Amino acid sequence: MREVLDDLLAWWSAGETVGVGTVVGTWNSAPRAAGAALLVGPKGETIGSVSGGCVEGAVYDLASWVASDPLLPPVLERYGVSDDEAYAVGLTCGGTIDVFVERVSRADFPEFGEVAESVRGGVPVATVTCVGPDRSDRFGRRLVVWADRTAGGLGLDRLDQVVAEDVRGLLAAGRTTTLRYGRDGQRLGDDLLLSVISYAPQPA
Repeated sequence: MREVLDDLLAWWSAGETVGVGTVVGTWNSAPRAAGAALLVGPKGETIGSVSGGCVEGAVYDLASWVASDPLLPPVLERYGVSDDEAYAVGLTCGGTIDVFVERVSRADFPEFGEVAESVRGGVPVATVTCVGPDRSDRFGRRLVVWADRTAGGLGLDRLDQVVAEDVRGLLAAGRTTTLRYGRDGQRLGDDLLLSVISYAPQPA
């Protein structure tokens, strides 16, 4: 996400809506790591990459569709060589990736300005997004976690508290990963799949 941050911030600040596809899971020889992102701008511009060219066209179409209507939900899509449809769109480079596609605008992600400011200033921050299951009323909700505070929410205070505690440990280590929790914040549950994207200061 760092490589597309300035473009996304410029559109967000201007009140535009952007379609964003973010890699939230990888397996085997996936071409890009979790956190890699592709933007589809308000005039169809493409910035960034989720697969080094393998499935960019498919993600572009999906991001354009999601961004076209505020009533459309986000989408979690899997692309891999074992999936005939995904293979057809070009993931011949091997591996499997999960891409979460969503709208980003001031209305959809009001905390983004603070996130961008933190990343630019070298302040550790993590975004936590519920990326599954898509039938859950928590799907697409987001919690932003700093060392000393949070913003947004996943739909339940108890869940936010537990997740924030765990994510601060990941943030201190600069780790990006996925976590599973019970609907009410149980650490041994698996009702919810959360994507954690950590933005720790880059090494000097």
